Amino acid sequence: MLRALALNCTLKPSPAASSSELMAQQVLDALAGHDVTGEQVRVVDFDVRPGVEADMGDGDQWPQIREKLMASDILVFATPTWVGHMSSVAQRVLERLDAELSETDDEGRAILAGKVAVTVVVGNEDGAHGITADLYQALGDVGFSIPSQGGVYWNGEAMKTTDYKDLTATPEKVESTIGTLAGNAAHLATLLKERPYPAPPS
Repeated sequence: MLRALALNCTLKPSPAASSSELMAQQVLDALAGHDVTGEQVRVVDFDVRPGVEADMGDGDQWPQIREKLMASDILVFATPTWVGHMSSVAQRVLERLDAELSETDDEGRAILAGKVAVTVVVGNEDGAHGITADLYQALGDVGFSIPSQGGVYWNGEAMKTTDYKDLTATPEKVESTIGTLAGNAAHLATLLKERPYPAPPS
């Protein structure tokens, strides 16, 4: 059975309501329909130190999250939009993932090369396309594979205060996009498990 980990990069500590958490959970629920088990981690609840190493020491709690990531086949990377950009928590996660560039498996492949990543972006301001592009580049660079139509987002009306979590129902377009994303992510993760990428030339 495949496993998924959703990293929620909201700025709000638990138990505050989070639009990123809601949409990330909707993705996990859709993945469950493809026999993918999953859990969600709110990164801001952990003491994730700044840096680009797998363990920054001195109480750094990123290694706890990294352990869950390494045990997963699919990463659901969720972030809110703030001043048109991903959250500072999301940026820190990307910086910590930079450590994986130097890690390889027994065949010399990038340690993350067999894993799939999808993106979730929510906010009531513009920026979702730019954030998604930045996430695709960064996640692909460290080794994740991005499936076809592997991103979902919701933008509220500009200059208004309605959040995704305040909606009375999930917009049809968002719901259908999540369904497609989940199916494609599970499909690609299954293929990568059955037929891993080739080892790099020696």
